[in-house]
Amino acid sequence: MAGIVSYGAYIPYYRLPRSVIGNMWGGRGGRGEKAVAGFDEDPITMSVAAGLDCLKGIDPKTVHALYMATTCAPYKERQNATIAATALDLPREARNTDFSNCLRAGVSAMQAALDAVNAGSLDRVLVTAADMRLGGAAGGDELAFGDGSAAFLFGNDKVAVEIEGSYTLSDDLADYWRSYDDTFVRHWEDRFGREQGYMKIPAEAVEGVLEKCDLEQKDIAKVCLSGANARTHAALAKKMGFGQEQIQDPLLESVGNTGTAQPLMILVAALEDANPGDRILMVSWGNGSDANVFRVTDEILNIRDRRGIKRHLEIKKTLDSYGRYLRWREMISLAPPARPPAGAASMAAQWREHASALPLYGAKCQNCGTPQLYLSQSSTRPHVCLECGARDQFEPYRFADKVGKVASFSHDFLAGGVDPPTTAAVIDFEGGGRGQFNMVDRETEECEVGIGVEMTFRKLRYTLGAHTYFWKCKPIRD
Repeated sequence: MAGIVSYGAYIPYYRLPRSVIGNMWGGRGGRGEKAVAGFDEDPITMSVAAGLDCLKGIDPKTVHALYMATTCAPYKERQNATIAATALDLPREARNTDFSNCLRAGVSAMQAALDAVNAGSLDRVLVTAADMRLGGAAGGDELAFGDGSAAFLFGNDKVAVEIEGSYTLSDDLADYWRSYDDTFVRHWEDRFGREQGYMKIPAEAVEGVLEKCDLEQKDIAKVCLSGANARTHAALAKKMGFGQEQIQDPLLESVGNTGTAQPLMILVAALEDANPGDRILMVSWGNGSDANVFRVTDEILNIRDRRGIKRHLEIKKTLDSYGRYLRWREMISLAPPARPPAGAASMAAQWREHASALPLYGAKCQNCGTPQLYLSQSSTRPHVCLECGARDQFEPYRFADKVGKVASFSHDFLAGGVDPPTTAAVIDFEGGGRGQFNMVDRETEECEVGIGVEMTFRKLRYTLGAHTYFWKCKPIRD
């Protein structure tokens, strides 16, 4: 039986307390904090981060498709999933697909992946869901929305979570929406969406899936329920007939409402503590509802080494500056940079380097085994080994999944930009190889020679409607 083989998640390093937002606008702001993606992050980079967590110990070349779900796709016309798949080093033959335009897109992608594996058309499918919806300043959405992502690998071998049944209701009830030219999410009067939609439709979906699977509420160990706020979330769970102890934390106070990624992230959190035999119910919301019943197998014990939700919650830095958040989201105009802006991205150069630069490949000498990383804007490739002098005896060597240590670094306070200073670091990779990368998710005072770093896929710049992505490094914190 097809099912979930592995899971992963990603929560951005920075967390913005709601009290900081409230103080800015003369209010209280509410409890908790929300996860805030960095200035160089977007749903593609967060999907890659969650995918890396999910594929830990798994050869990406054995994955035959990436289904990427988001309502905030960086590109309206260009396949976002293929950019993420290339960075993750999936094979060129992978059947990648974007799922978008609905908060249920992540769950829809999971169901499509399950169908493909069950049908035998694909052996392994990676599903990612990531969102970073933007709420207008001083509004309730700004307080509620958080950023994050989750990933699941579906397959037939070593299944850790089986899917026992699903039930879907599709309704064009527009409580939240965003048109093609909207920057901020719009929504109708709260009472309408709550009473006519959220408090009714998911309950019908749950009733349908329990009847379909011949189960009762007492048979469910944990309920992963989407929700916009804690009060209505608790009210709906009670209406469905579940006890408080059965409800998985929806992460609203610690991460925020992550849109498309929310039900998947809650499911990851539930699986981190699940025992073999547990049944888990996941319920989505958005233009209808999906209710899915999962059953955990013994294989769950073999994938406990992911960062998932728990470890990502522990790895954080408080963002105590609302102004810094505004800069990152480009909600205010900044002074022009002291240096000329970078030139337009060359699509020809991106294509020329896509097979090596995006998944961060270097070369390894077949004679002496020395890895070498050549970073260039041209198609330069190594011909002579720096260690033994052997000529043209190389094989591909991937650096994206390697860790390293800082050999030297510098801070550039003059270049300006969205988040100064820019930190450039020379990295010595474990096992060999050296390269220079920008360092992110760091404070200037914590940078020092010898600290351990890992690679992270980020945006470099955005010019003339084109995004340029590459790898940066960040301190290892676990």
